[in-house]
Amino acid sequence: MKSNTRIFREGFRDGIPIGLGYFAVAFSLGIAAHGYGFGPVQGFIASILTYASAGQYIGFSLYAANATLIQLIVLTVITNARYILMGVTLNQRMPAGTSLGRRIAVGTTITDEIFGITIARPGIPSPYYGFGAWCAAVPMWAIGTSIGIITGTALPAEIVSALSVAIFGMFLAVIVPPARKDRMIGAAVAVSFACSYAAARIPLVSVLSSGNRTILLTLFISAAFAIIAPRTGTDSDEK
Repeated sequence: MKSNTRIFREGFRDGIPIGLGYFAVAFSLGIAAHGYGFGPVQGFIASILTYASAGQYIGFSLYAANATLIQLIVLTVITNARYILMGVTLNQRMPAGTSLGRRIAVGTTITDEIFGITIARPGIPSPYYGFGAWCAAVPMWAIGTSIGIITGTALPAEIVSALSVAIFGMFLAVIVPPARKDRMIGAAVAVSFACSYAAARIPLVSVLSSGNRTILLTLFISAAFAIIAPRTGTDSDEK
């Protein structure tokens, strides 16, 4: 059994490349926030408490448009509703003796990338792994937002766009290794890409927000593959 300290360090180590990708994307978000009148301290606080690019961008733009607090809350919750599914998934895989407070704390550390590296680890996920990854990644998100606000529009748009590409490389680093080890995972990834592309163009579905489309696709694809290739009790949780 690994000690909690060692697991935390492993999470911190794995969170460093995520933090670097976050910094680049948050830098772009900070430039947008600067245009909406936010200062570096405000941007830092918003990012350290929210750490959700789409949700924060909507929040910044709604604030600039003088939207009500209720409108801001509702749209932010809808945009980030996919994290409910991620939280439920991690909660089901937590060790049996995990306290309610610790489960809630784990929920507050969830991002797309931290969830990805946590769920990809063999065995039962430890809360300390997610805590470590959060401590490495999320401060970089907040710092990147502040620096982007300070920099404003000083950098050319081409450079800002190039920096944002780093996040896609990080996604590939999360999904490619397990997909190479398991053909069904690879098939699920390929189907997910195809369905996501189609959903963005099908008339009745494309009108939904990207967050809601993600939720629907997650439920549909995961249910389909659970039926096609169900996991047994001897699968990855015992590795």
